[in-house]
Amino acid sequence: MRALTVRPGRQNSLELQHLPTPSPADGELLVRGLALGVCGTDREIISGEYGWAPSGHDRLLLGHESLGRVEQAPPDSDFSAGDLVAGVVRRPDPVPCGACGHGEFDMCRNGRYTERGIKEIDGYGAQMWCVEAAYAVKLQPHLERVGVLMEPASVVAKAWEQVERVGGRSYFEPKRVLVTGAGPIGMLAALLGTQRGLEVHVLDRVADGPKPALVRGLGAAYHTGEAQRVIGKVCPDVIIEATGASALVFAALRGTAPYGVVCLTGVSPAGRSITADAGSINREIVLQNDAVVGSVNANLHHFRQAADALAKADRNWLEGLITRRVPLAQAAEAFEARPDDVKVVVDLQD
Repeated sequence: MRALTVRPGRQNSLELQHLPTPSPADGELLVRGLALGVCGTDREIISGEYGWAPSGHDRLLLGHESLGRVEQAPPDSDFSAGDLVAGVVRRPDPVPCGACGHGEFDMCRNGRYTERGIKEIDGYGAQMWCVEAAYAVKLQPHLERVGVLMEPASVVAKAWEQVERVGGRSYFEPKRVLVTGAGPIGMLAALLGTQRGLEVHVLDRVADGPKPALVRGLGAAYHTGEAQRVIGKVCPDVIIEATGASALVFAALRGTAPYGVVCLTGVSPAGRSITADAGSINREIVLQNDAVVGSVNANLHHFRQAADALAKADRNWLEGLITRRVPLAQAAEAFEARPDDVKVVVDLQD
């Protein structure tokens, strides 16, 4: 079989290799890989900024946004040959902390978790892969073209869960949400906002390309321009920040309606400084009972929520998020960002 591998810590080490077809261990599914989603984490690994190979190996099989079809399943599992599945990314640490021991390994307290295609476990970027049945999630058959969106949808499902848990500390009935950033996370956050019956607004810096039409296809409003002006106009009860841009983060912190919740999902680059009135921001958060929460990764529960959300969504709209499908033989092109990209996918079976 063919597989995408990298040498973590070495720049531009991506290779398409021929590897033996894996054999499933007890309790594992054997899966034919259909598609692999590409995100910024993959690009960081390829550029040598991030990533850890499995113990005793110098190369890591890349890929954490998976979609495949079951070839072989344990007889006592809930899976059968032909099922469409995605694999969960993170695994709990070997001597579980409290969160990992309760199945919330996305909230690992000691950092000893592992992650498929990222940290010490080979990923899903291969024509055949194995996954423990306990860490696989079944998708509806009609999602074959778009089920690769499962992993980013799981991240968004968790973000919304965090917003609702934080808001639930008192009476909470949000009406409007502003999503900052119209990449895959932002778009899926907007989708889940519309599924909750909220008035959804999306702010992004581009005025053309596929993003405005995709947002309007949800019945949501698309905005460009200066963040503080847009935030002031919308006066959102919830902001889901999906860019990591420092100026947007600080604008979000002081921009919600009273008793607002800001959920930060974008990771800001280090080493960039901006000037901010910290006292004013603190004053507004305290006096308006606002809350700010960071959210990253997802656990099995969130993957199941994502499967439900995708099953309810308009399939044509979901397909519109996938703006490029790249054959496996040209996979390197998938990791080169282009201006009109929303979600780029590698076709593992060409």
